[in-house]
Amino acid sequence: MAVLKKFPKAKLGIGPVIDTGFYYDFKLPVPLAESDLPELEATMRELIKAGIPFTGEKTTAPAAKKLFKNQPFKLDLIKEFAKEKKELTVYTTGKPVKREGLRVKERKSSPSRNTSPVTHGSFTDLCRGGHVTNTSEVNLDAFRITSIAGAYWRGDEKNAQLTRIYGAAFATKQELDAHLTQMEEARKRDHRKLGKDLELFTIIDGVGPGLPLFYPNGAILRRVVENYIAELQESRGYMPIWIPHITRGELYAISGHLDKFDAMYPPMKLKGEADYYLKPMNCPHFMMLYQSRPHSYRDLPVRYAATTTNYRYEKSGELSGLTRVRSLTQDDCHVFATPGQIEGEINLMLDMIAEVYEKFGFKDFWVRISTHDPKNKEQYIGDPKVWQESESILDRLVKKRGWKNQTVVGEAAFYGPKLDFIFKDVIGREWQLSTIQLDMNLPQRFGLTFVAEGGEKQEPIVIHRAILGSTERFLGILIEHFAGAFPFWLAPVQVGVLVVTDAAKPYAAEVTAELKKHGIRTMTDERSETIGRKIREAELKKIPYLLVIGEREAQAKAVAVRERGKGDQGQMSIEKFFDSIAKE
Repeated sequence: MAVLKKFPKAKLGIGPVIDTGFYYDFKLPVPLAESDLPELEATMRELIKAGIPFTGEKTTAPAAKKLFKNQPFKLDLIKEFAKEKKELTVYTTGKPVKREGLRVKERKSSPSRNTSPVTHGSFTDLCRGGHVTNTSEVNLDAFRITSIAGAYWRGDEKNAQLTRIYGAAFATKQELDAHLTQMEEARKRDHRKLGKDLELFTIIDGVGPGLPLFYPNGAILRRVVENYIAELQESRGYMPIWIPHITRGELYAISGHLDKFDAMYPPMKLKGEADYYLKPMNCPHFMMLYQSRPHSYRDLPVRYAATTTNYRYEKSGELSGLTRVRSLTQDDCHVFATPGQIEGEINLMLDMIAEVYEKFGFKDFWVRISTHDPKNKEQYIGDPKVWQESESILDRLVKKRGWKNQTVVGEAAFYGPKLDFIFKDVIGREWQLSTIQLDMNLPQRFGLTFVAEGGEKQEPIVIHRAILGSTERFLGILIEHFAGAFPFWLAPVQVGVLVVTDAAKPYAAEVTAELKKHGIRTMTDERSETIGRKIREAELKKIPYLLVIGEREAQAKAVAVRERGKGDQGQMSIEKFFDSIAKE
């Protein structure tokens, strides 16, 4: 209503509820700026105070088309709903309610609600409901128009670009304030800004949207993370493999992705050859590698793991820094097991997930257990007994650990049940990271077998598992979780050596060499700048420790230590410094 008052010719898109409030998409005659948002919010407040009622009624597609004859996006929705035989409901505003002392939740300091009517015009919209019956039900203290963004109609960049207006809405002012504080903290921690400030990564238009490039600091960070995962896996019996980044299309025809996965890049048309595709996921390659050799029950479980990059044609409007990219690297694992080995393999994976996220400081999490819907058995493949046993194992193992969990019936993939791990970062935002999926589909499609103890051939169960999910996305979350101030073991530069005078350079070189000998990632600043400036710049780079070396330190064979967040720690020998950081 507020937007139509400012732009009477605006075209209406959709406006759904989201976790923290709502948004609405509009096609506007002129661009909207962030500076316009307070005006829209002020109009909304006037309309709330006016006490305008809403009434809802069911309608038919022909009647709805007449109502929205000048709204092309609504007509598009009506056409779709009619085709799918979905019920249509519209909500319409009535006249403002004029009564003395209209009571609406508000601060005591707000003006009286002995209101005069507000000119608002009639407003009608498609809406499933529920719905407030009157604008006065909206708590004036508990909503805020927060931001604008671009959005393509139906998420397709071939369609019209619309303006998306976001709002936050809660039941109480306290909840709104907590959310706005979280949003402000998130802005400070934005990994896109920190990625630039700390020289971790960049996205260059000449290379392409969603294709991040990593500077040395970022490359070191991702190598530390990926090496940690690789070493952990291999210590638990996972075998590394390597797979190519392109493949013949027939591989994805067998897996079903060619028909059902809509984010694949177009094929490479090669003269005299089959079509080749950039791989959007790794599963089929793992299947082919297993299939290439005969297996006995004695060989199982076979645990294959690879950290490898996939390529997906994500819509440009949905790309965001490292958290939504077109080149995503997965710490992918597929375990080929007998039904009797499922429990042991899942337990091994749960141990690893718990260890990894405690190491990275994500201690608050819950598990979503997705099971099949027994009322719609025809939607799923595989032996019903294996389904029942698998779901029982997943449920039992998660609950045995005392982890918070929620079972969601009907959310299993058609090929098997799964676990998704939802972690909270330091400012309370939730992220879905690790996943474990049981698969009774791909073994069948690829004809995978093993020779059972009785000599007959059987299909293995495949367990898909990723701990980080995507290296790029995980790094984006990690940067924001730590606000770029990584713990010592993760920091791309762990120690900065700051040289005060030219006379101290030889000793500083000795200290740097000793640090590197101990495997410590070190940066040395010998520039002809004041030591104050060097310290300020190094602290902005969030280096955990700075060693200041002048002539006094050189003569004493010592270093002046500054610790991130704690400042000057005094002068000490290099040996004492090594002792102090040994645990880190």
